[in-house]
Amino acid sequence: MRMTNAPRTIEAVLPAGWPRPKGYANALRVPAGHDLLVLAGQIGWDEHERIVGAGFVDQFRQALRNVLTLVQAAGGRAEDIVRLTMFCADRRAYLGALPEVGAAYREVLGRHYPAMSLVEVAALVEDGALIEIEATAALAPRGAHGA
Repeated sequence: MRMTNAPRTIEAVLPAGWPRPKGYANALRVPAGHDLLVLAGQIGWDEHERIVGAGFVDQFRQALRNVLTLVQAAGGRAEDIVRLTMFCADRRAYLGALPEVGAAYREVLGRHYPAMSLVEVAALVEDGALIEIEATAALAPRGAHGA
């Protein structure tokens, strides 16, 4: 599986005999010369630091939007995201809303699936936050083909 952005192609790694993961990649190979952008955890709040709602899906969507906004501010795009680590305060809320979570994911990031992990935590620092998402993106070097 090749990601769309030649010549800065990022490739999913799939060992022989392994099933293709659904909704994520086990590993991505990033060619040399990319600039790494490392994002702090983003929660489901707006630019005024107000939680967008009490619902898991709304917060998940907003946290992803925040990730994408930071990547775009650095000159990247969704396809440049190579890793997402999600910290969830209630995995049952996540599992119970998987179809809606998937729809929100595709709405924000399309059908680009980086390496992902989900970890359930006892709580998040911000009151009312249900999900926090850290990300890493591999950007084309500054000045490379309009990036």
